[in-house]
Amino acid sequence: MRVYGYLRASTKDQDANRAKNTLIDFAGNLKIKVSAWFIENESGAKLNRPELFRLLEMAEPNDAILIEQIDRITRLSENDWQKLKSLIIDNKLKIISMDLPTSYNFASSTDEFQKRILDAINAMMLDILAATARKDYIDRRRRQAEGVQKAKSQGKYKGRPENVELQSKIESLLTDGKSWNYIQDMLGCSRNTISKVNKKIKK
Repeated sequence: MRVYGYLRASTKDQDANRAKNTLIDFAGNLKIKVSAWFIENESGAKLNRPELFRLLEMAEPNDAILIEQIDRITRLSENDWQKLKSLIIDNKLKIISMDLPTSYNFASSTDEFQKRILDAINAMMLDILAATARKDYIDRRRRQAEGVQKAKSQGKYKGRPENVELQSKIESLLTDGKSWNYIQDMLGCSRNTISKVNKKIKK
């Protein structure tokens, strides 16, 4: 069994490597070795995550995905979670999550019957934790929207501050004739941000 570490943060302003040392220590305590790390800054509410799917393509049957919490791998809607779970199950992969003890008990188990029981428990617990992670995501989005609406009604909402330095770099590269893909790779910004700067230049 090979174990792959998966680290995710929602935005580029967050440190996706934050939990890496914690997971290394955790894996050490379980006496398992992490073969490779897959790290990305993408929303857990998105099914299409390049590094996660690169991991799924590389992994072989009976390999495992090591994560800090279930919400690192999913804040997906029910339909998207079922799609992702099917990929994991069809490829016979295991998920080892620090917030799901039964998911790593199999690492020290040699009894076939016990492993099958743990697999059944894990499947149920994964669904519960996935639903909880999705609810938390929806609740936070709702609270944010309520906060913005309240601030607007009080005349205090100014929107997200612009990253002037980043926009200046994008403008310079666009003016120099660089492609959007090149700018994305170079600066790690979104195509939406490039589009906004491009529109400003045209105006």
